[in-house]
Amino acid sequence: MYQKSSVPKAWLCMLLCCLLWGFQSAALGTEKCDALIQNGIDAMRRNEYVHSLELLTQARVLAEKNHWYKQQFLAINNIGANYYSMLEYGEALNFYLEAYTIAIKELEPKYEMTVLNNIAILYSKEKKYDKAIEYFTKAYNIAKENKEEVKIGLYAMNLGNVSNEMDNPKLARTYFNEALPLLKNEPQFLVLAKIGIAECDRQQNHPELARKTAEELLKTTKDLQFNDVGTSILMIIARSYAAENNTEMAIANANKVLIANPNLETKIAVFELLSDQYSKNKAFGPALNFRDSILKATVALNEIKNGKLFENSKVKFEIQNYRNEIALNETKMSNERRIFYSVLAIIIIVVFFVVWTFRNLSIKHKQNKLIAERSEQILALELEKEKSDNLLLEKQFIEKETNALLEQERLKNELELKNRKLSAKALYLSGRNQMIEEVLSELTALPQLSKDVPLVSHITALKNHLKTDDEWNNFITHFEEVNQTFLNTLKAKHPGLTANDIRFISYIYMNLSTKEIASMLNVTAEACRKRKERISAKMDLPPDVNFYDYLTSL
Repeated sequence: MYQKSSVPKAWLCMLLCCLLWGFQSAALGTEKCDALIQNGIDAMRRNEYVHSLELLTQARVLAEKNHWYKQQFLAINNIGANYYSMLEYGEALNFYLEAYTIAIKELEPKYEMTVLNNIAILYSKEKKYDKAIEYFTKAYNIAKENKEEVKIGLYAMNLGNVSNEMDNPKLARTYFNEALPLLKNEPQFLVLAKIGIAECDRQQNHPELARKTAEELLKTTKDLQFNDVGTSILMIIARSYAAENNTEMAIANANKVLIANPNLETKIAVFELLSDQYSKNKAFGPALNFRDSILKATVALNEIKNGKLFENSKVKFEIQNYRNEIALNETKMSNERRIFYSVLAIIIIVVFFVVWTFRNLSIKHKQNKLIAERSEQILALELEKEKSDNLLLEKQFIEKETNALLEQERLKNELELKNRKLSAKALYLSGRNQMIEEVLSELTALPQLSKDVPLVSHITALKNHLKTDDEWNNFITHFEEVNQTFLNTLKAKHPGLTANDIRFISYIYMNLSTKEIASMLNVTAEACRKRKERISAKMDLPPDVNFYDYLTSL
């Protein structure tokens, strides 16, 4: 028996191990990259921007090197989010645009929508509303194309907020009305949409309606911290009271906003509202104090931005330093890879020579195996021929059997034809005798018949001739020739049958109808039917047995 060499197996195993090692390394690499991105996002949420940018940059370099476009997009997009949080909107926009390019070329629409929304938010913060609307609209249209209802609702709500900031509450209301049913299963975002509706009412000179909506939201909203929802609601209430000329309630609700410790931008808006309300009450001292507070808050905001710029510069330096370290590590890894590939090449060459050494032996084994296979094929062909011969014999047997059945059917048809001829002859004889009897009856009724002696002699001779059974005997002889031993079998099984009974049964066996038999016997059809019933009872046949079927079975 031919045995394969174990060397090719070892060679295949080595190749499979190399491939599996490559796949495993790729899987571990993506897991590591995803972990870096998630850790970077977590650091950003803790306001550890330097550490976050370091982790995200590391993930970005790893993703770019291996062409992992999803990880590359997430890393760059979250780097932009870091710069957005640090108030450096220009730098954030650059990274968002880079992420947007990757999303368009390599990824699914959901990634494109995400970064478009981020870009639009940046433009709205910079008060570049035309650009904000452009990118919000792009994200909104992509969401519609992909039938993502929640995203459609979110982007419609963002378009409504921008329209409110542009003092276009009519258009804003259209977007909010579209968003409301789509966000019914997202309670936090649904509250934001309702706040937008209240702001529309306030801008359209319906301050009381806006205030009541906001007060109801303040009572029913569970998470007032989400996206500064509580602060937004209180600002609408305060501004609505101001529009209703209720300065006391406007000031009270504005102070509630200050107690919540909002960001500096919101504080500046509250200080402006309080200054205006105190001026309306002619309380110029507090009004001037709040004007001073506006200046102080503005200076503080600028200082924060300047501090952020310094921090951003520091972060950029750290990132550049980290990139240099990555480059050095990459060089080191490249050298290690070269050594690995060299060792792998040597192993492959050694394996190749070992395989080549055993090649001749393998060929001889294959030849022996080929001879054995040829012998098996010849044997299989002989068996196939024998099987074909058996099939041919079986086919011939079936043909003979079919021919025998056809011959049997032909003989049966001939028998039926001869029986029909006998029936026709019997009918003819019966009709002829009936006609002669009618003629004799009419002649006998003539009064002058007694005077004609020769005619009376002839009539008597003719009557005697009709009473003889020669014709019936001849009919029985012909019937037995056609139907072989039917009458003998009938007499043997039913010895009590008379000659007239056998004659009647013969007519039935020839498949004559009751009417035809009645005509031959010169009786009525009803008498013929009753006679058939009597003969059936004499033969002890069950009531459910067909008479003709029984006769044909003899």
